[in-house]
Amino acid sequence: MTSRILILTTSHGTLGETGKPTGFHWQELTDPYWAFRDAGDTVEIASVHGGQPPADPGSDDGEGERPQSVQRFMDDAAAMQALKQARPAAHLTPGEYDAIYLPGGHGTMWDLPDSKAVAELIGKAWDAGAIIAAVCLGPAGLVGATLADGTPLVKGRRVNSFTDAEERKAGLDEVVPFLLESRLRELGAVFEGNDEAFGPHVARDGRLITGQNPASSKPLADQVLAALKNRQSEPA
Repeated sequence: MTSRILILTTSHGTLGETGKPTGFHWQELTDPYWAFRDAGDTVEIASVHGGQPPADPGSDDGEGERPQSVQRFMDDAAAMQALKQARPAAHLTPGEYDAIYLPGGHGTMWDLPDSKAVAELIGKAWDAGAIIAAVCLGPAGLVGATLADGTPLVKGRRVNSFTDAEERKAGLDEVVPFLLESRLRELGAVFEGNDEAFGPHVARDGRLITGQNPASSKPLADQVLAALKNRQSEPA
């Protein structure tokens, strides 16, 4: 049975007060995109405000050096057109998707947490039984998401993300508006991760699946596909 999966990216392209460009992370978008597509699932792309989302230039290694999934995406005219025509979060219907996936990239830290449209989309999709997944800084989109009774979606659930230690190693801990691991813990998440900076790790708690960094993108996609196969038996 074909599943319908939404990939929702940031629309924010500036790294805080630095003026430097940022956006979504290429591999974090493309590894899951092709994993889902190759499994026969339908994949849609959206961005917070709609339209072409900005890509973090630091996530593009250039011709001949890109991860295979990134080069494949860039060479695929239909995929690039889908990215260019990303739908706005506010125009999406939560119940239409079997899974929603949030790739990272530092742009997420400025628009996903404060977007009412993103929070409502994720919260209502969760209540409708969808799988919610995010990797690296994509879990910033979980910060504002709540259950129908107002409880934070992540409260009491095992969650992973780009760690505070990794943010410090990246030299951006004083640039981002907050440290994501710390914020998730403040919301009551049971945070788990790989103590080795930039080592892969995926946390799965029922229908909530989160990964730590770019190296976690493909393992996370595999977990999403596994969850889709037996979603009827997954606990809430």
